[in-house]
Amino acid sequence: MSTSYRGRFAPSPTGPLHFGSLVAALGSCLDARTQGGEWLVRMEDIDTPRNVPGAADDILRTLDAFGFEWDGLVVYQSSRHAAYGEALESLRAAGKVYGCACSRKEIADSATLAAIDGGMVYPGICRSGLPVGRLARAWRLRVDMSEMAFDDRLQGHIAQVLERDVGDFVLLRADGLFAYQLAVVVDDAWQGITDIVRGADLLASTPRQIWLQRCLGCATPTYAHLPVATNAAGEKLSKQTRAAPLNVADAAGELVAALHFLGQPVSAGLAAASVREVWTWALANWSFSAVPRQRGIVIP
Repeated sequence: MSTSYRGRFAPSPTGPLHFGSLVAALGSCLDARTQGGEWLVRMEDIDTPRNVPGAADDILRTLDAFGFEWDGLVVYQSSRHAAYGEALESLRAAGKVYGCACSRKEIADSATLAAIDGGMVYPGICRSGLPVGRLARAWRLRVDMSEMAFDDRLQGHIAQVLERDVGDFVLLRADGLFAYQLAVVVDDAWQGITDIVRGADLLASTPRQIWLQRCLGCATPTYAHLPVATNAAGEKLSKQTRAAPLNVADAAGELVAALHFLGQPVSAGLAAASVREVWTWALANWSFSAVPRQRGIVIP
């Protein structure tokens, strides 16, 4: 098996897998397998307050019931704190990060620009040093006005000016937890991930990750952001929008629905086949070029 392609699926154990999760898992797995590559599973459980007890095991059982096979051992971010700390320390030694004393309220009161991902652009209050008498609550990565751009295999040319569109962003949170952006970049580099296929809900964060990759001297993977499944209100299917968990009893039917969502020319009769038969068809007929070039698709 070629290791020139190494992809991954990285769910967060905040609840059971739903249809949107299945789309991301299936798209990334088929893209890897049809190119002779490896497909890894990583549990992104770094945000411990949001983790649901037993959810990680449930996710793995669901993937198994749906016929997914992954390479190697499952990696848990909760066991990787030392690696994230080392990365942060290297950035600190290079002068690329700084301590920030700001609370969310202070940022909201001072910020004047909306960030590209819905928050507020950090106004740089602590960029030149902490205010007198204040202690660092978080650590931020410095950004600048250079354009961060990449060509997404599905969504086309994506560009951001981080200082204008996001601002210096947090790598170590005020609650002492490492931020998602740091953990995902460190783990992708450590695991040798070459190709990332994931939902378009993460598209806006990709330029930040590429900037951090460059700051750490890591290679930048190829990206493809699949359309996300949304409800009629345009909201991404998630625990917050009460997305229904996957029905293991109808795994074949759910897989066929996900293939159809991804633009594959499946016949209705395939839903009556076994899970193994659906996978056999999908591996023989997967067409990345058929995947819709959209950021979201409404599920009836």
